[in-house]
Amino acid sequence: MIWRKPAAETEGDASAKRVLVIQLGGIAAFVQALAAAKRIRDHHIGARITLLTTEATKELAEKAPYFDTVEADGRPTEPQAITALIKRLRSAKYEMVYDLEGSNRTSNYFQGLRPWPPKWSGPVAGASHAYVGAERAQLHPLDRYSGQLAVAGLGDEPLIPDLGWLRSGLRDAPRLQPDYFSIRGPYVLLLPRGSDAEANRRWPEEKYIELAKRIASYGVTPVVIGGTEERPIGAAIAKAEPKVKNLVTRPDLFQTIGLAERASFAVGDDVELMQVAAAAGAPCLVFVTSVGRAAPTVPRGRGGVVEFTAAVIADIPVDQVDRQLRNCGVYAHAATA
Repeated sequence: MIWRKPAAETEGDASAKRVLVIQLGGIAAFVQALAAAKRIRDHHIGARITLLTTEATKELAEKAPYFDTVEADGRPTEPQAITALIKRLRSAKYEMVYDLEGSNRTSNYFQGLRPWPPKWSGPVAGASHAYVGAERAQLHPLDRYSGQLAVAGLGDEPLIPDLGWLRSGLRDAPRLQPDYFSIRGPYVLLLPRGSDAEANRRWPEEKYIELAKRIASYGVTPVVIGGTEERPIGAAIAKAEPKVKNLVTRPDLFQTIGLAERASFAVGDDVELMQVAAAAGAPCLVFVTSVGRAAPTVPRGRGGVVEFTAAVIADIPVDQVDRQLRNCGVYAHAATA
């Protein structure tokens, strides 16, 4: 079972005025952690909140409305740099630390702050708000965050990532608009996984091509996004269907969020950008393998997420995906646009 402190022992933590949040993962993990960061911000009204993260997420973190300071050197490798980081954490005199990373590294940071560590929320034995137990490893990350924050007295309501603040934060800049990429009317994002992945982990190129053709036939624009690994499949889909807009590697993270926020739907493999699309508010359909899943990781978002699960993702038929889009009104929206 997961051990939790009695509620009475968590009272008074909202009074902390110097708060540290730690999250050292990639974009997908960070986007989910922002749901927890919002609850921390709402709980610690008037506090100065510092985020310890990495360069990979610094730019997005600096735009988020939840942190006063962002420090991006959270994963030093040299012993001297690790010692210097712990010294800096000690001298900052944080009154409350929320370890959303929950790794051996951050546990070592806690140990390095002994014998008088600050109040600490995380999966660390001996912490003031320890959230430990074997079961936590089987939970969805958002459920782990919710449980961890409940231990710290921040409530246990479900957490849903929401990047809706970004557009206003960037003043709805022209580069965030679909028009910036010459996209007119309704569109569906396609998020394939690179063709070097195993068949049980990706929907195949030929099925993306068939789906793109069907989407285009209804007057909806298929828009392919992805990273460098997806360049070949993006090019193949666009070559097979001229109405496809191939934006693989073109949008930056902020533009990807903007595109997802206004998409009719997002369809794709369980890739990092699917977490971003869901958090941006796009209704999502994600392909997930049932083989070798240690814990659920399917995206969650305010637009809703449909999970198509199979032992071999390549076996999922195009008809089933097309029917889901039709049932969700994607093509009907195009007819009235």
